[in-house]
Amino acid sequence: MISEERVIRTEKIYEGKVVTLRCSTVELEGQRYGKREIVEHAGGACMVALCEDEKIPFVKQYRIAVKKELLELPAGLIGHNENPMDAAIRELSEETGLIADSAEFLLEAYTSPGFTNEKIHIFYCENPKQGEMHLDETEDLEVVYLDLDEAMRKIKLGEIIDAKTVIGICFVKEMREKHAKND
Repeated sequence: MISEERVIRTEKIYEGKVVTLRCSTVELEGQRYGKREIVEHAGGACMVALCEDEKIPFVKQYRIAVKKELLELPAGLIGHNENPMDAAIRELSEETGLIADSAEFLLEAYTSPGFTNEKIHIFYCENPKQGEMHLDETEDLEVVYLDLDEAMRKIKLGEIIDAKTVIGICFVKEMREKHAKND
């Protein structure tokens, strides 16, 4: 059986607007000790929006952490006292101008549990209405529309490599195939 690590001491190294970094000393089985660097993050929300023409909006933006432009589903931070569905609907509107009246919860997943508690909440909506984009002043992105098959092709070719996007698209692809078989 895997034993739980007991935190002996925690030191906050950095506290920023988006993340907090702490270093913890943990006690392991057999009176061994280890260090754990943990990035604390409030979490994010993501939306797979299937438009009336069967296209899905993606955002193309430069990501400094990986030093490249990525194609991603609309997503962002969950605000203080904001629920994940509202955050996903808000991010869809801000980044694409599309307005969803409601959304269906698909799944939640830890992004990289070896060092962060960040969890992404992925939602799905159909037929969002066109509105206006409301980008944050530091956001620079382009909206790209792809159908589900084209998105899957780009995943297989390594052109879409953002984890939340791969998970969301694969989940919706399987969901729609199951619905098609049942119809």
